[in-house]
Amino acid sequence: MTDRTRVVITGRGVICAAGTEPNAIWRSLCAGRSSVGRVQQWDTTGWPRPLAGEIRDLDPRALVADRKLHKLVQRTDLLGLYSAGRAIAEAGLLPHRDALAAAAAQAFNDRTGIYVGCGGASYHNQYDFLPLLGAAAGDLRRFGRELTATVNPMWLLRVLPNNVLCHLGIRYGFTGANACLTTHSVSGLLALTEAAAALRAGEAERAVVVGHDAPIEPEGILYYHRLGLLTADAVRPFDAERSGTLLGEGATALVVEAEAEAVARGARILGEVLGGACTTEAQGPLAVRDDGDGAARAIDCALADAGIAAAAVGMIVAHGNGGRQSDAAEAAAIRRVFGAAAPPVTAYKWAFGHTLAASGMIDTVLALESLQAGVVPGIATLRRCDPALGDFPVSATAGIPRSDVALVIGRGFAGTAAAVLVRAQPGAR
Repeated sequence: MTDRTRVVITGRGVICAAGTEPNAIWRSLCAGRSSVGRVQQWDTTGWPRPLAGEIRDLDPRALVADRKLHKLVQRTDLLGLYSAGRAIAEAGLLPHRDALAAAAAQAFNDRTGIYVGCGGASYHNQYDFLPLLGAAAGDLRRFGRELTATVNPMWLLRVLPNNVLCHLGIRYGFTGANACLTTHSVSGLLALTEAAAALRAGEAERAVVVGHDAPIEPEGILYYHRLGLLTADAVRPFDAERSGTLLGEGATALVVEAEAEAVARGARILGEVLGGACTTEAQGPLAVRDDGDGAARAIDCALADAGIAAAAVGMIVAHGNGGRQSDAAEAAAIRRVFGAAAPPVTAYKWAFGHTLAASGMIDTVLALESLQAGVVPGIATLRRCDPALGDFPVSATAGIPRSDVALVIGRGFAGTAAAVLVRAQPGAR
């Protein structure tokens, strides 16, 4: 196996506020429907920013049938496990493996990797400790004495960041290369990039890649608001009146395989991962360079990794979180790489919120849907493109991709930026 190994996509799974199936979410986008609404998980009366892309009427048992597992994982993990299960089913991995002889089946498991991008620590992870902290009133000796009697004994297992990786391996028997990445909003795209690199390096023949996050919690929304990052009404990427983002929750999974392995087992190929890269601007936890340097370098590196020119890109799915500086810097990055000849640019967070670690993976699945349909969905909340961005190619109405290649951009705290290039498989839709 060489670095020229083609990495193809054979399975997808997705869940977010807009739906539980890729094509349904994409059709919702094209219809201009936003699934953002008032948070239902707690009483938001009087909250300055009560909106989010929350998955309504979430039934954990409908997502993951194993009820015992529900005691060991969190909401975000359930979303990740659900999306992975859907992707594995679409790829047909299990029927193929189960038809193999025992030794070959074990080899199949050993050559199947798992790569997960997830959010970091959540405030609700500490909820078990709060009642005792209050009752102890600063008496740490009492806190220590009564800790084991008040904190759920399963606490540690429930808050492990690599729970999805762990339980996917246990549930499906996949024992190959693996990694769990927690790098804020670029976690998912970075997991996909790492998985593709592992396949090209011969470390695995296929991998399940998951991006998941459920950041909608009182403290998270309050602190994002105090940082000035949340809007009061709608996410309006690149709009003259944009005023911030809204959090969302969700998960996406892809099954990626070395092309030869996918062809050998007769898998349906949905698309190809051409290349990817990640950079940082190294300026500070929240700092963003106005010239978009980090995102521009990530795009350049991804193009080099894919071995294609910028002119080959047919559409761009921008990070587009609706932040004034973030969007302006991202537009500058796109201008720096593509000049005045940038292909149509769109963004999806207006429809279901910013799902942080899951966002880049959701955008990747929807980018493939867009390429396969030959439609670049418009940004329904865009009223007037910011004049400061010049003739930037965004629109509230649908456009047409210039080719079968999409660039997906993700950005995160600490000045991180990720870029992934995917190509749609003709006739896969």
